[in-house]
Amino acid sequence: MAAKRRLIVGISGASGIQYGIRLLELLRQTDVESHLVVSKAGDLTRSHEVALSAKELRSLANVSYPIGAMGAAISSGSFPTLGMVIIPCSVRTLAEIASGVTTSLLTRAADVVLKERRRLVLVVRETPLNLIHLRNMTTVTEAGGIIAPPMPALYTKPQSIDELITQTVSRVLDLYEIETDQLQRWGQDIHMHTNSDPEPS
Repeated sequence: MAAKRRLIVGISGASGIQYGIRLLELLRQTDVESHLVVSKAGDLTRSHEVALSAKELRSLANVSYPIGAMGAAISSGSFPTLGMVIIPCSVRTLAEIASGVTTSLLTRAADVVLKERRRLVLVVRETPLNLIHLRNMTTVTEAGGIIAPPMPALYTKPQSIDELITQTVSRVLDLYEIETDQLQRWGQDIHMHTNSDPEPS
């Protein structure tokens, strides 16, 4: 019997909770079981940015944990997962992970993913970045994590903010080899000019 595929999804207090919501929605269309943890600041951001209650947000996941549940399954390396994505990831959350000082289930789960050599992706939402932020990103990268800021792919000619969000989230899921039908790939779904293309008139 094949092992169940699970992905831990963290949502912190950075602006851009729509990215986390869209990722949970796309995961529902796959065979991957989502395990969600939302920080207190993440819930605060949710109340400002979307018309979605805390209960409705958590209902998008297969399993949801309170932020203070330090004894939850995802706090142990013996619980098998594909890894964890924090989307969006605040610079405070980034700093905790980089320092190894974990004060909540969100950062404890990320620490476990790193120590077990599983994939950790941080969708860091902050601009501009200072030297402390950059050094923390370097530390996490050296520990095996991936920093994946939500950079819009304009070559897809997006017609809405939702399309921009979906493309970014699909690229994040691609890092876990989780296929969706929403990802437009350069050279595959996007036409590129070649030497055989006619010259423009």
